[in-house]
This record gives sequence, C-alpha cells and structure tokens, in this order.
Amino acid sequence: MSTPAQSAPAAPRARRFENPVVGDVVTLLESSVESAGARTLLEVELAPGGGTPPHRHRTYEERFHVNEGTLVVEVDGIEHVLGPGGSACAPAGSVHRFVNHSVARASFDVELRPGHAGFEQALRVTYALAAEGRVDRRSRPRNPLHAAVLLRWSEMGLPGKQAALDRPLRALARIARLCGVERRLQRRYLDA
Repeated sequence: MSTPAQSAPAAPRARRFENPVVGDVVTLLESSVESAGARTLLEVELAPGGGTPPHRHRTYEERFHVNEGTLVVEVDGIEHVLGPGGSACAPAGSVHRFVNHSVARASFDVELRPGHAGFEQALRVTYALAAEGRVDRRSRPRNPLHAAVLLRWSEMGLPGKQAALDRPLRALARIARLCGVERRLQRRYLDA
C-alpha cells in the first residue's frame, strides 16, 4: 500500500481545522494537489504558549511568515524572534520548532516546499482525534499506533536522543498497516 505522500489524493474538502485541546486553528490555503506538488500553504493561528516540540522533516522545508503577533522559530539551535512581516526557513533535515511565548495569539503562514499530501493528511487526522478527545494534553495521539502512522505520513523525525525511537516507530507503523489501523484512520477521517 502506498503512503498518502505517494498517492494522488483528491483536493481536500474541509479547509479549516480547529484543535480544541491546544486552541490552535489551521486553514489550508493551498494543498499539494492544487499546487501540482509545488507547495502546501497553511495559515496557523497559534494560541499563547502553543507550539511544537523539536522535530525534522526529511523531504521538505518549512517557510514561516508572521502575519500578526510574535513567533519564535528555532532552526538547528538558532532562535529567530519574528514579528509581523518576519520570515524564517527550516530546510529539509533541519531540527526545528516554533512557539508562541506571548500572551496573544500569533497568526502566520507556513509553506512546505515541495508540497506534502501526507503532512496535510496527518494534520487533518490529528485535529480530528483532538476533537474526539483521543489525544493527550499536548495533542499527541493516545494510541501509539495512531502516532506512528501520523509520523510516517508526515515524514517527521525526532531529533537527538529521541531519534533512537525512529526505528521502533517505523515498526509500529508497519504493524498499524498490517492490522488495518492505518486504513481505518483513512476511512474515518480522510475518505468521508
């Protein structure tokens, strides 16, 4: 079975995704399908204190452009404090994260180059799981098979000492595929 990143999914129907656990909202402005694979473009409304843990993407870069508020983007250990109009880039393979240290929401665009349908699908499923209460307080799926599938779809890797978990997570993703967990996630959240 091909991964979502390898297949050619139809253009997405839903464009706005809300995560009630962390208070973030993401709007898909342009999908990988719509850009013929050139990019995925998202607008993120990040709650105060929100952000991501350090991670890396193997095959695509992320470009950040702040519309409102303040955003800290850390790339390979270097922090970039961005205000409105500010930009930063996390090249493919770089360890990066973003965080909103302020008391106000931050609004920014994120562009993935090239576009990545698997990332888009992992985002949709993660936010749907959050809406159903199936994630922890940091919005990580409670089911490790779900987490492994979402990491594989998005081609996300863990940095540093956590990188030792990559091989077991790949094995869990294979188990999820063989047991039908991956297909159930696709049917419930992507095919509807």
